Amino acid sequence: MLAEIGVASIDDLFATIPAEYQFKTDLDVPRQHGESEIIDRFRAYAANNANGYTSFLGAGVYKHYKPVIIDSLVQRGEFLTSYTPYQPEISQGTLQAMFEFQTMICELTGMEIANASMYDGSTGAAEAIMMAVRVTGRNAAVIARTVHPEYREVIQTYATHQEIPLSEVSYASNGRVNMAALDAAITDDTACVLIQSPNFFGTIEDVAAIAELAHSKGALLVVSIAEAISLGIVAPPKEADIVSLEAQSFGVSLSYGGPYCGVIACKEKFLRQMPGRLIGETKDVNGKRGFVLTLSTREQHIRREKATSNICTNQALVALMTTIFLTVYGKEGMKELGEHNLAKASYLASVMESKGKILFDGAPRFHEFVIDLPQGAEAANAGLLEKKIIGGLPLSQWYPELGPGASLWCATEVTTRVAMDAAAAGL
Repeated sequence: MLAEIGVASIDDLFATIPAEYQFKTDLDVPRQHGESEIIDRFRAYAANNANGYTSFLGAGVYKHYKPVIIDSLVQRGEFLTSYTPYQPEISQGTLQAMFEFQTMICELTGMEIANASMYDGSTGAAEAIMMAVRVTGRNAAVIARTVHPEYREVIQTYATHQEIPLSEVSYASNGRVNMAALDAAITDDTACVLIQSPNFFGTIEDVAAIAELAHSKGALLVVSIAEAISLGIVAPPKEADIVSLEAQSFGVSLSYGGPYCGVIACKEKFLRQMPGRLIGETKDVNGKRGFVLTLSTREQHIRREKATSNICTNQALVALMTTIFLTVYGKEGMKELGEHNLAKASYLASVMESKGKILFDGAPRFHEFVIDLPQGAEAANAGLLEKKIIGGLPLSQWYPELGPGASLWCATEVTTRVAMDAAAAGL
């Protein structure tokens, strides 16, 4: 290769780099180790991890029980190595799993079509807004301030470079969208209203009322769902036009923030404006059932000017985890799981209400709630941490109007009564 490009040596190749920036010594790395030595070293590293803590954090990433069968199946070579099926019809197993995933998501959300092509809930919400702009021909969006703050940051990044003006609407005393402010914010340029339900405070929004208001002004309604388990007992947002879902709770590990599984579902009439991929069912020339890549709207597959998105993966492996999770639990299992989460949060709120003021107590909520702690959220967490308890998420960073004591607490089916009692006692 050196001869081909006309230089005699590696030193000649890098001669343009000033001598003081050239690395001339050996790398300072330890000697080689045997396998047993490496294992011992990593066990020593692992011993430094903080184990045995109870966490009450939620806020868009939720700890649920993950059935062991999920890892057993997704680690099979035919799934683990498939990635994106560039010759899709050859990958019948992957396509079938994605088709079943889409079907289950439609049943859960009340929508007519769904795909498995978003990176996570935040990018799904941003893509939903851009989709609404394409559908309506309008160029602005109204976002509830009760949408996850980090979702809003991602949306702002997308919208800035798409030149989509964004406006935010406040929340009422019950933690729901302020309907009067929403009414005033929607204009003739508004392509969609984006809400989250359950919202960032854990409160369930009045989707039907918001949909009626948005539709009366010609705007679409996009509902973002960060906690998918809620769909076990919360009515699906069937009044929405587009639903963006984060499916992490369906058998996907927390994994320090990803990879997760984002979904977009919508009314069938918006099919051509969906980003990502859509898998369909058909029959081959012999009449046998088969699965095909029905729609792929990325510029890699179609003419660039007709692309709706540059989303470049389908999260097939993570979507498979979700599919297995939903298959294991089934309809009744999902309902029971939702009821279990609701009961846990209700109990946690009951033992903590003497420690502070439960905020937004006038509307239904799922498994999260906000409490105002008189000693301050940060101070409370510092005291709990000494007892190996990770307290709720302080909210002053995003909602300074709530004061330094506001903290978002979460309890799921894996949170024990003993742990909840200990947290309350620790406060």
